[in-house]
Amino acid sequence: MKGDKNAADRPVRDVAVDIAAPEGDEDTGGWGGLEFLPGHPLMWVLILSELVVFGAFLLVFSAVRIMDPAGFAADQLHLSPLAGGINTIILLTSGLCAVFAMRAVEHGKLLSCRVWLGATALLGLVFLIVKLLEYGAKIDAGITIDTSTFFTLYFLITGFHALHVVLGLGILCVVGIWPSPINIETGTAFWHMVDLIWVLVFPVIYLVR
Repeated sequence: MKGDKNAADRPVRDVAVDIAAPEGDEDTGGWGGLEFLPGHPLMWVLILSELVVFGAFLLVFSAVRIMDPAGFAADQLHLSPLAGGINTIILLTSGLCAVFAMRAVEHGKLLSCRVWLGATALLGLVFLIVKLLEYGAKIDAGITIDTSTFFTLYFLITGFHALHVVLGLGILCVVGIWPSPINIETGTAFWHMVDLIWVLVFPVIYLVR
């Protein structure tokens, strides 16, 4: 029975490896140390570049706030720290589910891995729903991206992050179809980046005065 199970899993592993580690990438010595991180090194190139972009966004936000502290403080009162806090808990919980998915695939439990990935994706969808409700409340109150510099940056930064959540959901779906260890490592690495960025965005935009 064990031999049959291994034979059944082999096609999935072969296809999955082709996705996460294309032919010719076996020698990863040219990745400058990224090959020692979990998942495909190319994903870490993307992750690091995205962290730089969001870091620049938050630095610009902080610099502009220094120039107009009263205006930013007044606009910040229109935000909902409760909604932002709920979304923080949602994403952190989704990150924990991603960890469980990684542990499951390491032990060869593909069904369990997919269940945890599904839970991760479901929480990601809940995050987006909360964010859309928050946007809707702003628009109903007459607040748009053109209302002020604060809200221009607010919509740009949180909207750009939301797009990364959508991209992350797509990646989770792909690696869930071909759940090899390297695929799951690659997909969950991106998802953890999404978590980390929100953990930085939430206090800077919603809480710091």
